[in-house]
Formats: sequence, structure tokens, C-alpha cells
Amino acid sequence: MVMNHTPLRTVLSCTLLVMSLGAGATACLGDGGSPLAEKPYDATGQIAFNDPGKGKADPDKPLEITVKDDGVRITDVTAVDEDGRRLAGELSADGSRWHNTAPMAAGTRYTVRVSTENEDGAPGARTLTFETAATQKVLKVTFGPEKGTYGVGQPVTAELGAAVEDKAARAVVERALRVESEPAVEGSWHWVDGKNLHYRPKDYWPAGTVVRVHSNLKGIKVGKGLYGGNSAPLSLAIGDRIEALTDAAAHRMTVKRNGEVIKTIPVTTGKPGFATRNGIKVVLGKEYFVRMRGSTVGIPEGSDDAYDLPVYYATRVTWSGEYVHAAPWSVGSQGFANVSHGCTGMSTANASWFYDTIRKGDIVEVVGSLGSAMQPFGNGFGDWNLTWDKWRNGSALLTGMLDSGPTDTARLRPQV
Repeated sequence: MVMNHTPLRTVLSCTLLVMSLGAGATACLGDGGSPLAEKPYDATGQIAFNDPGKGKADPDKPLEITVKDDGVRITDVTAVDEDGRRLAGELSADGSRWHNTAPMAAGTRYTVRVSTENEDGAPGARTLTFETAATQKVLKVTFGPEKGTYGVGQPVTAELGAAVEDKAARAVVERALRVESEPAVEGSWHWVDGKNLHYRPKDYWPAGTVVRVHSNLKGIKVGKGLYGGNSAPLSLAIGDRIEALTDAAAHRMTVKRNGEVIKTIPVTTGKPGFATRNGIKVVLGKEYFVRMRGSTVGIPEGSDDAYDLPVYYATRVTWSGEYVHAAPWSVGSQGFANVSHGCTGMSTANASWFYDTIRKGDIVEVVGSLGSAMQPFGNGFGDWNLTWDKWRNGSALLTGMLDSGPTDTARLRPQV
């Protein structure tokens, strides 16, 4: 005879559960055996909100939920906006009052669900929906660079529509700016100044990484009267790991792809008085033709150092005009001496190859030069010249913010 063993298992399970809960436990009592098994009743008449009515709620004012009946207590409250963000709150020990502990978002719709329990233990529920008023002062965020494929050194940038100086407000902004990557890597934002943040991983991005950037700042209170606005998300692809290491003392550039040397190039770098900056630079862009004049960097016309040259295959690494480019006029010195005004020069054939091989975000590092160090900010992307600890100290989510050093404003035009 076939027997159905389900009832026996149910009885045993409930017996064990009741024993584990101790005497008086009401678990598994079945229909009607516990008030908790009942469908929640409508607790509308027992719960009061500071309801804005037909108008929109002021996001700067607190949201309060209280009981109107001494025999009822609030057991749980969830308040979620239309973007799925939960509003933090606090429930009093006696269950008589709940209030938000974080500011409400502006210009959004909230759904608030309240669970209650009466003196008999029966559950009740009430749901409220309302909208918060929009704000006049909106903080916009623009992410960079543009969508595309970049080298492993490319930082993500965030430009704010207004300066944020207060540390607590900066922490609100930073928490809302999200960077996700596949594969996942450790990274951090760094405040360059009140309006600009850079994000980089601890080490270079792995080749082939996909990076996605978005903001959760919409409607979030940043400071007095200032709330986050909409921002367009950003998606980047990371290409091969291309690194060009220039040894100014040896007059050689070594180019690697994914760790393997693919070319060694004789070069010339900055001569005394115009020595090329040491340090890690990130490729900013490429220009097939640039006309370079000494007068744009303060060299008087007619002096021994004056120049006015057509330059081809120019790869920019600083905003002030440092390039890697073709320098057919100095081929005799390439590999032997440094004779340029700060740029890294090479033959036209080698410059053409470099131009075709390199992309924005790739790494160009200079060592062995008598020049100053590349500054982290202000003259391109010198972000990688900060140690990881110093980089993370620029986050508003850590105690203390480190001065990253002066901005390099010298040499505002191309050198050769």
C-alpha cells in the first residue's frame, strides 16, 4: 500500500521547531492558530503621516509616521523612491513613531509601506505614496572621456556643475558616483578641486576591461538647497596594454604591448634648459600636423633657440605642448644626444609607426631626464605619479585630504 508521508514530515518539523523555540511558541499552528497567519487589516485609521495632501512634500522637512491608537505599534516601515533607493529611518523603541534619518530626494515619488501590530498581535498595514517638490539648485555631473576605446592608463573624470567644498557634501557626491568594471578592480575617486574628480584603479586597467560609470545623485541632497541632477552614464572599453618607456639618459624608447617589447626606437629629448619632464604621462590625443613656434613658449624670435617648424605624427602627452613626434631635422642626434625643446623626437618612419600604434589613454613614461617631475594634475593626466595611498587620501570618504602638489602651468604651447 502506498502511503503519503507528507503529514508525518510536517508534524515532525513543527514539533522540532516548537521545541527549539521553547514553551509558548506559536510557529506552525496552521490556519487560525496565530494572529500572524491572518491577512493584514487596513491600518489607515490607526496611522498618521505628515502627509502633504494634494501638494508636493518639501524634501527638506522630515517625514514622520505616528500611531493614533494606544493599542497599536509600528513594527516596520519601508520608504522607497521611484529609482529604488530606500530612505533611511529610525523607529522608536515603543513603536509609536518613525522618522527619516537621511534627507528625502527632491523631485521624486515615494512609496511608504507601514506594518503594524495591535494589542491582540494581529498585523495591520498601510501604504502611502507622495511626491517631493523639485529644487531650483541642481548639481549636474558630466563624465569623461567620451565613449570609446582607451589605453590602460585612462582615468575617468567627473566634472561638477558647481564647486563643492564642504567635506560632508563631497562625501555625498562621491558615494553617488559609481564606477563598475569587468573584471572588477580596486579603485578610488580623487578630488582634484571642488569641481573635478578623477577615478583610477590601484594599478593600470587590465587589458580588455569594460568600464561603466553612472551617477545615483539625482534628487539627493548635497548641501543647503542643492540637490543632484540627471547625468548621462558612460561606458568605456580598455584596449591592449601599451607602454612607451623613454630613457632620456640612454636616448632610447622601448615600447611594450601586454608586457612584450615590440619596438625599440632611438630618440632625442629635451636639452639643458628645456629638459623633458620625468614621470608617467597619459596620451591625450594625436595630431597628424602641428605647427610649432618657439615664441608660443616664450622663446624670442631671432634668438639661437627660436624655431618655427611643421611637425608631423604628433602624439600629445601634456596640455602645455609636450609631444612625441617626427623630428627629421635631429635624426643625427637621435640615440646619441638630447637636443629638443622638451618633446621626444624620432625619425619620421618611427613617428608614423608610433602614431599608428598608440591611442588615447596609453602610457608614456620618461626616466633619466634632468627635467622636473610630471605633476599629477593641471597639465594632462599625471594621476599615476601619485602612490596609491596618496591617491586614496584624495577621497572624501577617507579622513584627511592630501594636497597633491602644485599645478604645472609652465610652457603653455608646444615644444620641439
